[in-house]
Amino acid sequence: MNEFEKSMEEVFDIDVVGDGGQVTEQVQSKSPSKSTDEDQGKDYEYTRGQLYNLIEKGQEAAQGALEVAQESGHPRAYEVAINAMKQVADMSDKLIDLQKKMKDLDAPTKTSSPTTVNNTMFVGSTADLQKMLKETAKAMENMDDNK
Repeated sequence: MNEFEKSMEEVFDIDVVGDGGQVTEQVQSKSPSKSTDEDQGKDYEYTRGQLYNLIEKGQEAAQGALEVAQESGHPRAYEVAINAMKQVADMSDKLIDLQKKMKDLDAPTKTSSPTTVNNTMFVGSTADLQKMLKETAKAMENMDDNK
């Protein structure tokens, strides 16, 4: 092994194995990750809990701001209280949107193509087809006459 190889080992912090200068590398495979369904469930529960927490704190803040506004009678205090109420309402909407998104994730994907295809095919000559159509027309006329 020459000086260059030794210095490269030190720079890149690698070990050269064997006389041929071949570098062996051990790759550690990652353990299989958790299924995406489990991750989605955990994320859903976490997000749902956070939204509940924010809604509760927002309600407390809105109540406090409303009390201050009523005591002071200042228009800006009422504006702050109304904005706090709007934020609580928006968080409640986000909670409902979260429910819809989870249902969309759980629902099977629908395809735009039909699932059942019926192909009706006539096998015969054009003369046979005309004969069949005439017989069908006569049968329909007889049904109309019998009524």
